[in-house]
Amino acid sequence: MSLNPNVAKVTDRIIARSRDSRGEYLERMRAMAAAGPARAHLTCGNQAHAYAAMGQDKGALAEGRAPNIGIVTAYNDMLSAHQPFETYPAQIREVARAAGATAQVAGGVPAMCDGVTQGQAGMELSLFSRDVIAMAASVALSHNCFDTSLYLGVCDKIVPGLVMAAASFGHLPAVFLPAGPMPSGIPNDEKAKVRQQFAQGEVGRDKLMEVEMASYHGAGTCTFYGTANTNQMLMEFMGLHLPGASFVAPNTPLRAALTEAGVKRALEITALGNEFRPAGEILDERAFVNGMVGLMATGGSTNLALHLPAMAKAAGIQLALEDFADLSDVVPLLAKVYPNGLADVNHFHAAGGLGFMIGQLLEAGLLHPDTRTVAGEGLGLYTREPKLLDDKLIWEEGAGASLNEKILRPAATPFQPTGGLKQLKGSLGQGVMKVSAVAPERQVIEAKARIFHDQGSVKAAFRAGEFTEDTVVVVRFQGPGANGMPELHALTPVLAVLQERGLKVAMVTDGRMSGASGKVPAAIHVSPEAAAGGPLARLRDGDLLRVDAVAGTLDVLEADFETRAPVEADLSANAHGIGRELFASFRANVGPSTEGACAVL
Repeated sequence: MSLNPNVAKVTDRIIARSRDSRGEYLERMRAMAAAGPARAHLTCGNQAHAYAAMGQDKGALAEGRAPNIGIVTAYNDMLSAHQPFETYPAQIREVARAAGATAQVAGGVPAMCDGVTQGQAGMELSLFSRDVIAMAASVALSHNCFDTSLYLGVCDKIVPGLVMAAASFGHLPAVFLPAGPMPSGIPNDEKAKVRQQFAQGEVGRDKLMEVEMASYHGAGTCTFYGTANTNQMLMEFMGLHLPGASFVAPNTPLRAALTEAGVKRALEITALGNEFRPAGEILDERAFVNGMVGLMATGGSTNLALHLPAMAKAAGIQLALEDFADLSDVVPLLAKVYPNGLADVNHFHAAGGLGFMIGQLLEAGLLHPDTRTVAGEGLGLYTREPKLLDDKLIWEEGAGASLNEKILRPAATPFQPTGGLKQLKGSLGQGVMKVSAVAPERQVIEAKARIFHDQGSVKAAFRAGEFTEDTVVVVRFQGPGANGMPELHALTPVLAVLQERGLKVAMVTDGRMSGASGKVPAAIHVSPEAAAGGPLARLRDGDLLRVDAVAGTLDVLEADFETRAPVEADLSANAHGIGRELFASFRANVGPSTEGACAVL
């Protein structure tokens, strides 16, 4: 089918907007590629330092005739999703040797868990960790010893940071190797229910701990459809994974086979061979449009509205919120995965997963079919399903139909005709809302505002019984320049309880919500932020606000609003402790959330 005209229009607009910056980027990358293999430009002393500890691989490295893989790893064993990466480097080196090549761990990058830091001071480093990861990966690859690269990362800021680095080193091929999701645990709706009971004091900490440990219980990605799993979707839609690699469980024969295949593919697409596929050319405007389409069709994480512009900027491409909005208007919601439904990613994968979804969107003309990918030419390769046949990895066409239409539907009969994110714009600035889990009757709320400057104050007001009427909870001075833009996911149980009591509630903030934000309407990433004198800084308790996800508006309905002076907040408590003092330059130099809240580009 021909490309949907709205998708074509958005793509053309991005190409036009990015013409100069993308042209300059490609010129730089092609000049670096034309210079030839990087090791040829190193002195013998340079190389001797790099190869000194490489044992049996030293001879091959010194000859420099076979490809050398640079591995950038986000391994640690505090993130369940990243713990399986502990054994990857040894496997990668073994596969490379068998192919007559070499591999080295170029460096490690930090990888923090938002699940650990939710509601804690450490969350104020979370968003900026993405930029640190991009910088750390760049330091690793700056040794200039590599012909191709493998990136080991899964979770929230890690994949975006690694993509930013892969784009910065866009003259090199880049293959992303996932680890896969943990087995399904306690049902997500049961976990959410106990969290709400705890928020109301109906159960104790022992019961909450029991349920949380039953939910997060093994190696692999958390199984709800938050930012980590949205990242994995994105890597397939953008062609940086091998087809079908995202949601295969860790520590299984198929997972190991896919890792081996990823290593071999990284070796096949270097400039030393005949199928050169540098990352900078894979990461083009069409790939980013495909990624945004996947975000809408799956009802994915709101965090990607920050990360995609930052990733694109690293490749010389300029995305805007209007691009997300216009694609959301034409892309149907095909998946219901928690928090948008009861299923988890394992159930989604079993129902047909990304392969079925990509096939449906291609047939509907909603994806660019002709993108370059690490697997080959065209996104159609990603409708296939990896399998082991007699211990050999093969790809077969998927089932061609959803195996559970309560989880995954064809494009002709979607869960809803439009996508999972909505742009909001009005007198309070512009932001986004994840609407895929918000009931239609809750997508328009007009109510008085309660103003808070931190999430602890919201919880205190809830415990004091102060929320007795329909309310728009405004949590301001939570933007990137104020305190690093922490997620406010810890407010989800509180607001959900108010909603279940029959109140109409919404949240408006210049901060973030978790990628797992769900049933409570939340206008987030509001820009300009309050710390920059944005409209949120002029709000007062009792102001009448209208949050309208149907019309895409975010307004204050007070006649004197424009004449008010913005308030200022004491942000000194956010400046020190848990390493926050080291991030002062990030807070001072960060760009607006509408452009990715990036401090390094």
